[in-house]
Amino acid sequence: MLTQALSHQFKTSILAVLMASILGISGCSNSSETQEQTTGDTQSAEATSTAKADATILRFSHFWPSTAAMHTDVFEPWAKKIEEESDGRLKVEIYPSATLSKPDVTYDSAAKGVIDIGAQAQGYTSGRFPLTQIAELPGLSNSASQMSCMLQKLYDDGVIASEYEDTHLLFMMGAGPGALHTVDKVIRTPEDMKGMRLRRPSAIAGDIIEAAGASPVGLPASDIYSSLQRNVIDGLSFAWSPTGSFRLVELVNAHTNIPFYSSALLVTMNKDKYDALPDDLKKVIDDNSGKVMADIVGEMFDREDAKVMEEAKAKGDTIVEIPDPLNDPDWKVPLEQGTNKYLNDVKALGLDADEVYAKAKEASASCKM
Repeated sequence: MLTQALSHQFKTSILAVLMASILGISGCSNSSETQEQTTGDTQSAEATSTAKADATILRFSHFWPSTAAMHTDVFEPWAKKIEEESDGRLKVEIYPSATLSKPDVTYDSAAKGVIDIGAQAQGYTSGRFPLTQIAELPGLSNSASQMSCMLQKLYDDGVIASEYEDTHLLFMMGAGPGALHTVDKVIRTPEDMKGMRLRRPSAIAGDIIEAAGASPVGLPASDIYSSLQRNVIDGLSFAWSPTGSFRLVELVNAHTNIPFYSSALLVTMNKDKYDALPDDLKKVIDDNSGKVMADIVGEMFDREDAKVMEEAKAKGDTIVEIPDPLNDPDWKVPLEQGTNKYLNDVKALGLDADEVYAKAKEASASCKM
């Protein structure tokens, strides 16, 4: 009996030792797997953190205020999309209100690498983009969507691409037709413009203003508000959208809604900065460039033009409609004079203005909305 009891006790002890060993091995295995998984997760998180820490920063300068639809509805979503599609390896830092580069040197600042990306109106640098500005001539565009489409097509087809070879152009864009906005004097015919001081956005608009008998005044958009307040100018030539963006609708009370001209605009990138990117990040930039962005800007400008015009009407402003000035007996002559003067000035530079003008007319027809 004692022998049987000892034998049973021995067997029980051996079984307990074996079970403990099995559990120990199993526990070690689970612990090892958990540790490996934790280590892997940590390494992955560290890699992501390192990638974001090593992100390429792109400094983007433009002249619109941070409250403008161009900033909030176009540039900010664009920057966010670039960051998301690059998995955080590209980060666009936006500097509105010309805080990083002056409006008239933003393109050159991008070319020289002072900034990485810049948005500018070609008309701010007189004589720098003579072929592109042919698209601004009256009669070619009746909406921002049409103007943006025209400009992008002229660039993509190589008609004006030579003017941007020192940068990596991202996309073209155009504002809606530039109307006339005055503090109090209503302009119905060119005769009404005589003796007035009107801010011009470009040489083309300046030629037309001068042909009508007014004095064109060159000012960056950011200086228009204070110039109106101090009576330095009597009014301005501007599309409806920026008239709202720069709060000018607060100071002007009469508007002549005439397709006087249309402003060309661009967004470009420093060439060396773009070339230094790996191919997959170049693709992120490329996928968010060109016509897709030109269309987005055109739609935004058209929407804002209509909105600001309604605000002016609600305010009780006087609005004169001249929808087809090239066939209007009063407006036809000064608009044609301004057009011919600009084309002749471009020809004097040894450039084929007539060929580009013909191509612009073709693009206008194909982009008509």
